[in-house]
Amino acid sequence: MGQRFDAVDVIRTKRDGGELSLEQINWVIGAYARGDVADEQMSALAMAIYLRGMTKTEIRQWTRAMVNSGERMDFSSLSQHTVDKHSTGGVGDKITLPLVPLVATFGVAVPQLSGRGLGHTGGTLDKLESIPGWNASLTNDEVLAQLRDVGGVICAAGSGLAPADKKLYALRDVTGTVDSIPLIASSIMSKKIAEGTSSLVLDVKVGSGAFMRSIPDAQKLAKTMVELGTTAGVTTRALLTDMSAPLGYTVGNALEVREAVEVLAGGGPRDVVELTVGLATEMLECAGVTGVDVGAALKDGRAMDTWKTMIRAQGGDPDAALPVAKEKTYIRAEKSGYITEMDALRVGYASWRLGAGRAYQGAPIMATAGIEINKGVGEAIEAGEPLFTLHTDEPERFERAIDMLDGSTTIDANAAQSRASVILDRVR
Repeated sequence: MGQRFDAVDVIRTKRDGGELSLEQINWVIGAYARGDVADEQMSALAMAIYLRGMTKTEIRQWTRAMVNSGERMDFSSLSQHTVDKHSTGGVGDKITLPLVPLVATFGVAVPQLSGRGLGHTGGTLDKLESIPGWNASLTNDEVLAQLRDVGGVICAAGSGLAPADKKLYALRDVTGTVDSIPLIASSIMSKKIAEGTSSLVLDVKVGSGAFMRSIPDAQKLAKTMVELGTTAGVTTRALLTDMSAPLGYTVGNALEVREAVEVLAGGGPRDVVELTVGLATEMLECAGVTGVDVGAALKDGRAMDTWKTMIRAQGGDPDAALPVAKEKTYIRAEKSGYITEMDALRVGYASWRLGAGRAYQGAPIMATAGIEINKGVGEAIEAGEPLFTLHTDEPERFERAIDMLDGSTTIDANAAQSRASVILDRVR
């Protein structure tokens, strides 16, 4: 067992602004994973970290201890280079769906171990489960086989990867310690390092609908994660991307799948296509694939072919009709003009109130619930035209969603200004 520590001493060290030693960190993470440190003690330590921060050395050691709390996946038997993407979570962020088949089309293996939604941000697995028959749970052998045969896989992360992080993640959500840069960075990177990918591209969201509201905070988080990945031997890059307004025109599970398929068919919203191609280009460069026309693979149907093969490989029917909500209602523009702002956070919470998200881990969600954005930032709208279409199976949910959307959108009679590039910065 080595040297024994006391949880209270570790908490006091951080509470008083001290630096935790390697031994203290290894002990407290290991003991928490085994159940020898209680949730209330880890809650106190998480709050102390939230308030006092961590040094670069502490963050690196904390991340390594979380990786070492469980198993690691091994993709060394694959002939292809492996590259993954992680988004820090946003509203209408369906990018993983077209991105994985697009990158896989160029002969690169994409092991995308994804999660479920919590709060106002949607989960990739929840979206894909609106496709009839699609299965999120694969064994490690099945993941390897699908990467070998198809090139891409989107599935649930196994419970054996960074189990200490899984416990701490659920705890942070209910103790007000989610938006701490050391805790976010170590949580994301411990899972990604344990996953065993050789390269990683991070999509760090910034704006009203993101955990990081300001560009300096987002840059700090991105730099921290890139350093953690690089130190662990993973080629890591980050893009800072705009989450001041929702991505695309849909928020909600089946609605977002429909929009992702439009992108794979060579259409779809400009911002979703821009971010998909931008992330794919970074991922392919990490894998040594350069000088290719990434956008052409969306236009000519190659990425769509890979998508259909991926969905079928996991039991889904890519050609089946997606579920549709039993009820819908409209919110109409009160005046004419141009949309200059749309608060992503409010749109995300309204979709959640319609049934698209969950209030606690394991709660059921409604595949059909969500919001269609009829007019986006920079577009003209006439008074009385639909601004939002609200979808749900339970019409009693409309009132609270409408309340949340009240004041979410600014319409200006004069300002005809299109949304600028969704990619704000790069960190390497």
